[in-house]
Amino acid sequence: MRRTLAARIAGSVVLAAGTVIATTMPATATTTDAPTPTTADAPAVTMLDAMQRDLGLDRQQAQTRIDQEAVANRANEVLREALGADFGGSHFDAQRGKLVVGVTDAAQFDVVRDAGAAARLVDHTVADLGAVVDGLNADSGQAPASVTGWYADTTANTVVLTTKPGTAAEAERFVEAAEVDGTAVDVVESEEAPRALADVIGGNAYYIGGGGRCSIGFSVQGGFVTAGHCGSVGSSTSQPSGTFAGSSFPGNDYAFVRTSAGETPRPLVNNYRGGTVGVSGSTESAVGSSICRSGSTTGWHCGTVEAKNQTVRYPQGTVYGLTRTNVCAEPGDSGGSWLTGSQAQGVTSGGSGNCTWGGTTYFQPVNEILNAYGLRLLTQ
Repeated sequence: MRRTLAARIAGSVVLAAGTVIATTMPATATTTDAPTPTTADAPAVTMLDAMQRDLGLDRQQAQTRIDQEAVANRANEVLREALGADFGGSHFDAQRGKLVVGVTDAAQFDVVRDAGAAARLVDHTVADLGAVVDGLNADSGQAPASVTGWYADTTANTVVLTTKPGTAAEAERFVEAAEVDGTAVDVVESEEAPRALADVIGGNAYYIGGGGRCSIGFSVQGGFVTAGHCGSVGSSTSQPSGTFAGSSFPGNDYAFVRTSAGETPRPLVNNYRGGTVGVSGSTESAVGSSICRSGSTTGWHCGTVEAKNQTVRYPQGTVYGLTRTNVCAEPGDSGGSWLTGSQAQGVTSGGSGNCTWGGTTYFQPVNEILNAYGLRLLTQ
């Protein structure tokens, strides 16, 4: 079994590493607000520049991290399946340069080590944490206004619930009333004030109905995906022209825009350096992995994945299942693209803060959008 597992990972790592250095093609779509990508570029080159700026790395450190994450993210995909009910979550540890995997049974340590990852014993499985999130979600209508959201933190092996300063006691009463496993919940007072980033834009800008703007996430067969709060079913778009064929918000925050004849979706993302990044797949990155975002308000910014399965309570309603990051964003970046290397990760939903002093931004995972509408991601 151990040789089989190692072989599965080794065989796929070559592909993962190869996608990081794939060259891209010139984009064809243009807008009046967004720079038009014209220069062929490599995803690794684009990420190297932004990671040096946003993560405080030198060029060699950034390249090493990209390579290590390609290995770790594939190992994460294989180990999640191999460990089954004993899987206690995972994260990429930048200091060690490898994946750290939690298991609830020490007998599984050899399986983790055989895959080139570090093992640790934890109290809660991913399923346990997910059940707590689901329980809080089911009672979200009863949450006090001071509670801004909750998410499964696989690094700490807890569910973190954020609430405004001075309101921890009422947040704890909400957890108790929800009848979830309180030993798995960590109540954290926070200044976060999430908002949907709907002034609107993304990789490249597009326009909705009477003048709103949002961002193209990723090209799919027949159109593109974006944030659901940008438009409702039947809303028209321009530059590129199309119609919202599907939209879900709140609850989810995703949409599918079917573009008109003459528009040509391309598997590219604007890097705001005069070039593009090619999309080669949608392998999900682990917590702790570096990730970059494209948006036409603030351009290209990078950071790390902090948590998954985040519930966010926007003024317009609650959204479930988002991914939490420390990347900055601003109104107008909504719907835009998130990538790790050349792998599509999701589309911008909302957050708090800005790109002057930083903040927290959430994205809707792209694979959920593809599955919801039966879409095929365009890749190089």
